[in-house]
Amino acid sequence: MIQLEQDILSKNNGYASENRRHFADHGILALNLVSSPGSGKTSLLVRTIQEIGGDLACNVIEGDQQTSADAERIRETGAPAIQINTGKGCHLDAHMVGHAVEHLSPADGGVLFIENVGNLVCPASFDLGEAHKVAILSVTEGEDKPLKYPDMFAASDLVLVNKTDLLPHLDFDIEAAIANARKVNPAIRVLKVSARTGEGMGAWIAWIKAARAMALAGHETLKAGE
Repeated sequence: MIQLEQDILSKNNGYASENRRHFADHGILALNLVSSPGSGKTSLLVRTIQEIGGDLACNVIEGDQQTSADAERIRETGAPAIQINTGKGCHLDAHMVGHAVEHLSPADGGVLFIENVGNLVCPASFDLGEAHKVAILSVTEGEDKPLKYPDMFAASDLVLVNKTDLLPHLDFDIEAAIANARKVNPAIRVLKVSARTGEGMGAWIAWIKAARAMALAGHETLKAGE
Protein backbone atom coordinates (compact mmCIF):
# COMPACT_ATOMS: atom_id res chain seq x y z
CA MET A 1 0.00 0.00 0.00
CA ILE A 2 2.82 2.41 0.88
CA GLN A 3 4.67 1.63 -2.37
CA LEU A 4 1.48 2.04 -4.41
CA GLU A 5 0.78 5.42 -2.78
CA GLN A 6 4.36 6.56 -3.44
CA ASP A 7 4.13 5.51 -7.10
CA ILE A 8 0.83 7.35 -7.61
CA LEU A 9 2.06 10.53 -5.93
CA SER A 10 5.38 10.43 -7.78
CA LYS A 11 3.62 10.18 -11.12
CA ASN A 12 1.22 12.97 -10.15
CA ASN A 13 4.10 15.19 -9.05
CA GLY A 14 5.71 14.78 -12.47
CA TYR A 15 2.55 16.09 -14.15
CA ALA A 16 2.29 18.84 -11.53
CA SER A 17 5.81 20.00 -12.38
CA GLU A 18 4.85 20.19 -16.05
CA ASN A 19 1.75 22.24 -15.18
CA ARG A 20 3.77 24.56 -12.94
CA ARG A 21 6.33 25.09 -15.69
CA HIS A 22 3.53 25.94 -18.15
CA PHE A 23 1.96 28.42 -15.73
CA ALA A 24 5.35 30.06 -15.10
CA ASP A 25 6.11 30.27 -18.82
CA HIS A 26 2.80 32.07 -19.42
CA GLY A 27 2.63 34.19 -16.26
CA ILE A 28 -0.56 32.43 -15.14
CA LEU A 29 -1.57 32.46 -11.47
CA ALA A 30 -3.13 29.07 -10.67
CA LEU A 31 -5.15 28.77 -7.45
CA ASN A 32 -6.43 25.45 -6.10
CA LEU A 33 -9.66 26.05 -4.14
CA VAL A 34 -10.31 23.27 -1.61
CA SER A 35 -13.02 22.69 0.99
CA SER A 36 -15.71 20.42 2.34
CA PRO A 37 -18.85 19.96 0.23
CA GLY A 38 -21.29 22.84 0.70
CA SER A 39 -18.76 25.43 1.82
CA GLY A 40 -19.91 27.85 -0.89
CA LYS A 41 -16.87 27.53 -3.19
CA THR A 42 -18.81 28.02 -6.41
CA SER A 43 -20.87 30.95 -5.10
CA LEU A 44 -17.68 32.56 -3.84
CA LEU A 45 -16.00 31.98 -7.19
CA VAL A 46 -18.93 33.52 -9.08
CA ARG A 47 -18.80 36.58 -6.83
CA THR A 48 -15.01 36.77 -7.22
CA ILE A 49 -15.18 36.80 -11.01
CA GLN A 50 -17.91 39.43 -10.92
CA GLU A 51 -15.88 41.59 -8.52
CA ILE A 52 -12.72 41.30 -10.62
CA GLY A 53 -14.71 42.40 -13.68
CA GLY A 54 -12.45 43.09 -16.64
CA ASP A 55 -9.33 43.69 -14.53
CA LEU A 56 -8.02 40.14 -14.94
CA ALA A 57 -8.63 37.35 -17.43
CA CYS A 58 -10.18 34.48 -15.44
CA ASN A 59 -10.50 30.83 -16.42
CA VAL A 60 -11.98 28.07 -14.28
CA ILE A 61 -11.56 24.32 -13.98
CA GLU A 62 -14.47 22.75 -12.09
CA GLY A 63 -14.05 19.41 -10.34
CA ASP A 64 -17.03 17.29 -9.24
CA GLN A 65 -17.87 13.63 -9.16
CA GLN A 66 -20.92 14.19 -11.42
CA THR A 67 -22.87 16.91 -13.31
CA SER A 68 -21.72 20.07 -15.09
CA ALA A 69 -23.88 22.42 -12.98
CA ASP A 70 -20.99 24.36 -11.46
CA ALA A 71 -19.23 24.96 -14.77
CA GLU A 72 -22.51 26.23 -16.22
CA ARG A 73 -22.85 28.70 -13.31
CA ILE A 74 -19.33 29.95 -13.96
CA ARG A 75 -19.92 30.37 -17.69
CA GLU A 76 -22.89 32.61 -16.91
CA THR A 77 -20.36 35.16 -15.58
CA GLY A 78 -18.68 35.19 -18.99
CA ALA A 79 -15.56 33.38 -17.77
CA PRO A 80 -14.46 30.28 -19.73
CA ALA A 81 -14.89 27.11 -17.67
CA ILE A 82 -14.39 23.41 -18.18
CA GLN A 83 -15.92 20.64 -16.06
CA ILE A 84 -13.98 17.57 -14.94
CA ASN A 85 -16.15 14.75 -13.59
CA THR A 86 -14.09 12.36 -11.49
CA GLY A 87 -16.77 9.67 -11.14
CA LYS A 88 -15.84 7.70 -8.02
CA GLY A 89 -12.65 9.74 -7.62
CA CYS A 90 -12.48 12.09 -4.64
CA HIS A 91 -10.07 14.69 -6.02
CA LEU A 92 -8.56 16.24 -9.12
CA ASP A 93 -5.06 15.21 -10.15
CA ALA A 94 -2.37 17.03 -12.10
CA HIS A 95 -2.88 14.98 -15.27
CA MET A 96 -6.58 15.92 -15.40
CA VAL A 97 -5.70 19.58 -14.88
CA GLY A 98 -3.07 19.50 -17.61
CA HIS A 99 -5.60 18.22 -20.15
CA ALA A 100 -8.15 20.81 -19.03
CA VAL A 101 -5.59 23.59 -19.48
CA GLU A 102 -4.93 22.38 -23.04
CA HIS A 103 -8.65 22.75 -23.82
CA LEU A 104 -9.10 26.07 -22.01
CA SER A 105 -5.91 27.75 -23.28
CA PRO A 106 -6.01 30.38 -20.48
CA ALA A 107 -4.69 33.82 -21.40
CA ASP A 108 -1.13 34.75 -20.54
CA GLY A 109 -0.98 36.81 -17.35
CA GLY A 110 -4.42 35.70 -16.21
CA VAL A 111 -5.80 33.75 -13.27
CA LEU A 112 -6.76 30.09 -13.38
CA PHE A 113 -9.12 29.03 -10.60
CA ILE A 114 -9.24 25.27 -9.97
CA GLU A 115 -12.27 24.34 -7.90
CA ASN A 116 -11.41 20.95 -6.50
CA VAL A 117 -13.85 18.21 -5.51
CA GLY A 118 -15.44 18.92 -2.12
CA ASN A 119 -13.21 16.89 0.18
CA LEU A 120 -10.75 17.87 2.91
CA VAL A 121 -8.71 14.65 2.75
CA CYS A 122 -7.52 13.47 -0.69
CA PRO A 123 -6.89 16.85 -2.39
CA ALA A 124 -4.35 17.74 0.31
CA SER A 125 -1.91 15.16 -1.07
CA PHE A 126 -2.22 15.94 -4.76
CA ASP A 127 -0.21 18.84 -6.14
CA LEU A 128 -1.85 20.23 -9.29
CA GLY A 129 0.95 22.65 -10.16
CA GLU A 130 -0.86 25.52 -8.45
CA ALA A 131 0.84 28.53 -6.89
CA HIS A 132 -1.36 28.35 -3.80
CA LYS A 133 -3.98 26.16 -2.17
CA VAL A 134 -6.84 28.27 -0.80
CA ALA A 135 -9.01 26.54 1.81
CA ILE A 136 -12.61 27.67 2.19
CA LEU A 137 -14.09 27.06 5.64
CA SER A 138 -17.78 27.80 6.06
CA VAL A 139 -19.15 29.09 9.35
CA THR A 140 -21.79 26.36 9.09
CA GLU A 141 -19.01 23.85 9.81
CA GLY A 142 -17.28 23.19 13.11
CA GLU A 143 -14.49 25.35 14.50
CA ASP A 144 -12.40 22.18 14.87
CA LYS A 145 -12.24 21.41 11.12
CA PRO A 146 -8.58 22.54 10.86
CA LEU A 147 -7.65 20.20 13.71
CA LYS A 148 -9.61 17.27 12.26
CA TYR A 149 -8.14 17.75 8.76
CA PRO A 150 -4.69 19.18 9.49
CA ASP A 151 -3.01 18.10 6.24
CA MET A 152 -5.27 20.33 4.17
CA PHE A 153 -4.80 23.40 6.32
CA ALA A 154 -1.06 22.77 6.60
CA ALA A 155 -0.86 22.66 2.79
CA SER A 156 -2.89 25.85 2.29
CA ASP A 157 -1.52 29.39 2.19
CA LEU A 158 -4.86 31.11 2.77
CA VAL A 159 -8.14 30.33 4.52
CA LEU A 160 -11.33 32.08 3.49
CA VAL A 161 -13.87 31.86 6.31
CA ASN A 162 -17.02 32.02 4.22
CA LYS A 163 -20.72 32.73 4.90
CA THR A 164 -19.96 35.27 7.62
CA ASP A 165 -23.41 36.78 7.02
CA LEU A 166 -24.80 33.75 8.88
CA LEU A 167 -22.78 34.33 12.06
CA PRO A 168 -25.64 36.07 13.95
CA HIS A 169 -27.71 32.89 13.55
CA LEU A 170 -25.04 30.38 14.57
CA ASP A 171 -22.93 29.39 17.57
CA PHE A 172 -19.79 29.24 15.42
CA ASP A 173 -16.76 30.75 17.20
CA ILE A 174 -14.86 32.34 14.33
CA GLU A 175 -11.85 33.32 16.44
CA ALA A 176 -11.51 29.74 17.72
CA ALA A 177 -11.63 28.48 14.11
CA ILE A 178 -8.88 30.90 13.10
CA ALA A 179 -6.79 29.94 16.14
CA ASN A 180 -7.16 26.26 15.22
CA ALA A 181 -6.03 26.92 11.65
CA ARG A 182 -2.95 28.71 13.00
CA LYS A 183 -2.18 25.85 15.39
CA VAL A 184 -1.83 23.64 12.33
CA ASN A 185 -0.15 26.26 10.13
CA PRO A 186 1.22 29.32 11.96
CA ALA A 187 1.99 31.08 8.64
CA ILE A 188 -1.50 30.74 7.18
CA ARG A 189 -3.38 33.91 6.26
CA VAL A 190 -7.08 34.21 7.06
CA LEU A 191 -9.75 36.40 5.46
CA LYS A 192 -13.40 36.61 6.53
CA VAL A 193 -15.75 36.73 3.54
CA SER A 194 -19.36 36.45 2.47
CA ALA A 195 -20.20 35.62 -1.13
CA ARG A 196 -23.75 36.75 -0.41
CA THR A 197 -23.12 40.23 1.02
CA GLY A 198 -19.68 40.93 -0.41
CA GLU A 199 -18.04 41.29 2.99
CA GLY A 200 -14.28 40.83 2.74
CA MET A 201 -14.30 40.49 -1.04
CA GLY A 202 -12.07 43.54 -1.46
CA ALA A 203 -9.34 41.97 0.67
CA TRP A 204 -9.67 38.66 -1.20
CA ILE A 205 -9.39 40.38 -4.60
CA ALA A 206 -6.37 42.36 -3.36
CA TRP A 207 -4.73 39.08 -2.28
CA ILE A 208 -5.34 37.60 -5.75
CA LYS A 209 -3.87 40.65 -7.48
CA ALA A 210 -0.79 40.58 -5.24
CA ALA A 211 -0.28 36.86 -5.93
CA ARG A 212 -0.70 37.50 -9.65
CA ALA A 213 1.91 40.26 -9.52
CA MET A 214 4.34 37.73 -8.03
CA ALA A 215 3.49 35.23 -10.79
CA LEU A 216 4.15 37.88 -13.43
CA ALA A 217 7.44 38.84 -11.77
CA GLY A 218 8.53 35.20 -11.90
CA HIS A 219 7.52 35.05 -15.56
CA GLU A 220 9.59 38.13 -16.38
CA THR A 221 12.57 36.65 -14.54
CA LEU A 222 12.28 33.47 -16.62
CA LYS A 223 12.14 35.47 -19.84
CA ALA A 224 15.16 37.53 -18.84
CA GLY A 225 17.14 34.35 -18.25
CA GLU A 226 16.39 32.86 -21.66
